[in-house]
Amino acid sequence: MSAPRYRGFNSATLAFLRELEANNNREWFKLNKSRYEEHVLDVALQFIESMQRPLANIAPEFVAMPTRVGGSLMRVYKDARFAKGKSPYKTNIGIQFRHELGKDVHAPAYYVHIEADSAFLAAGMWRPESESLLAIRQRIVARPAEWQRILAKPAFKRHFRLTGESLVRPPRGFDKNHECIEDIKRKSFIAVKDIDVESCLNPRFQQKVETAFAAADGLMRFLCKAVAVPF
Repeated sequence: MSAPRYRGFNSATLAFLRELEANNNREWFKLNKSRYEEHVLDVALQFIESMQRPLANIAPEFVAMPTRVGGSLMRVYKDARFAKGKSPYKTNIGIQFRHELGKDVHAPAYYVHIEADSAFLAAGMWRPESESLLAIRQRIVARPAEWQRILAKPAFKRHFRLTGESLVRPPRGFDKNHECIEDIKRKSFIAVKDIDVESCLNPRFQQKVETAFAAADGLMRFLCKAVAVPF
């Protein structure tokens, strides 16, 4: 039996995230943990579960894992090693559909991000490790026309824009005059689609996500081939 189609986050979800921004401390979270579990955790896991079949059709090597720990839903607790400031909790919902061979956020992935006042979808690789980054750059050098066609496709352009930090100068060993040098200089290969946070409350939100992810097909195929994983 297929998973029921997800019917949307709700206003209580955004209300909790907004209040967490104003009360980002352990005492408040402990008192409101049941609200977090009902309006954030449970509804996010329902969304992930309902994305299993659509994601299998769009990109069968990517995984929608609706588990509380170690799955597609990113932890609400900040990693103290990397967190800025002393607030212990993330004030957003982060959902990452990683490649089945990927082990961390640097692997190819599709991503859904929801905050109280903003949201976006993404596809690609965020700060790939050096070996993978080199492989992507080399593939762009070897196949510039293919890379440019992917970025120029109407469906991709309608939904996404490439974003993220870039080097000031070309990476060592790459021709500064290459036709794709601005993309070769990228540190991440992430396509982002900004969305109205209110659309997350719409029953058709999941359909919006599916349509956008399908539009990133060319980019994700290119990246997966570059790092030698199946798409």
